[in-house]
Amino acid sequence: MSYIHFYLDGKPWQTMASIKDVARLAGVSVATVSRAIAIPEKVSEKTLKKVNDAVALSGYRPNLLARNFRSSRSFCIVVMVPDITNPFFSQVIKAIEDRAQQRGYAVLLGDTRDQNSREQEYVHRVETRLADGLIQLRPNEIHVDGDPLPIVYACGCENVPNCSVTIDNTLAAKKVVDYLVSLGHTRIGCLTGLRENPHSMERLAGYRQALEAAGLEYSEQYVSEGDFTLGSGQDAAKKIMCQAKPPTALFCMSDQMAMGAIQALQAQGVQIPQQVSIVGFDNIAYAEFWHPTITTVSQPAEEMGKRAVDMLVSIIEGKEFTHESKILPTQLIVRDSSGAAPKDPA
Repeated sequence: MSYIHFYLDGKPWQTMASIKDVARLAGVSVATVSRAIAIPEKVSEKTLKKVNDAVALSGYRPNLLARNFRSSRSFCIVVMVPDITNPFFSQVIKAIEDRAQQRGYAVLLGDTRDQNSREQEYVHRVETRLADGLIQLRPNEIHVDGDPLPIVYACGCENVPNCSVTIDNTLAAKKVVDYLVSLGHTRIGCLTGLRENPHSMERLAGYRQALEAAGLEYSEQYVSEGDFTLGSGQDAAKKIMCQAKPPTALFCMSDQMAMGAIQALQAQGVQIPQQVSIVGFDNIAYAEFWHPTITTVSQPAEEMGKRAVDMLVSIIEGKEFTHESKILPTQLIVRDSSGAAPKDPA
């Protein structure tokens, strides 16, 4: 329970924080506080900061039960994540929860573990009005029987039937390989996620486009499948390097796979990047502190999460909204793991 502490006759006295307390602390009207909590986009950034600071200071919590009863809504959204242990998704989820709280919504997190059956359990919560809408972090379309549901895809792929906020995976992958080619590499391997994963397919398409543009031949021998995890990166790297002319550079479709690849090759005495250059994808926090630090593609995780919530709330609240995909830019972060092209007389 949250309280505001006062002093009465020299003795401490506490009471539950109210919206009036928030208004007093922020120096605005009660109506402004109510508007800032319910529809923050209608309030200036300066005023919104004052209100948010006052809410944090007072510990005020809106009466959600009364609000839900009046509106016939749950003021809860479901976020479906395919792998709750994935560090990249944790960045997106943090942004989603922060924005949802600002918009007056609670978040129910569903770890679907890439399973359709588990996914449908959370879809059912929206169908039965236990939640108002869904944010899908898995790059797969949600199948709904009956009336359409409020759904937004984040971190997913293009051309989904609902609103989405994502990146151009194909272009991002192409830029990685273009960069490795610019270093002088001609034998560039690729450690993929599961082949049927839409992210893997889009990034593999970018890999192939870059090879073709550079006049390099695509070879299945230089492609090894993993599942985005560290362990699969170790296994995939060992497999791809066991050939007469192994790659001198590896494009890994996740930072965790890049970490696994680095560990596996270093254990075999391979120097990174002197003998093999490695690039990851996602720019998770660990990438900057690995040894060597990992060159990677930075996705705008925080912006993805915030925009997804704003999209979904607009749909839930029936406001005028254009159903379209928002594609956010990526950035190649160059660190130590790529280096210059290794000298390879062969």
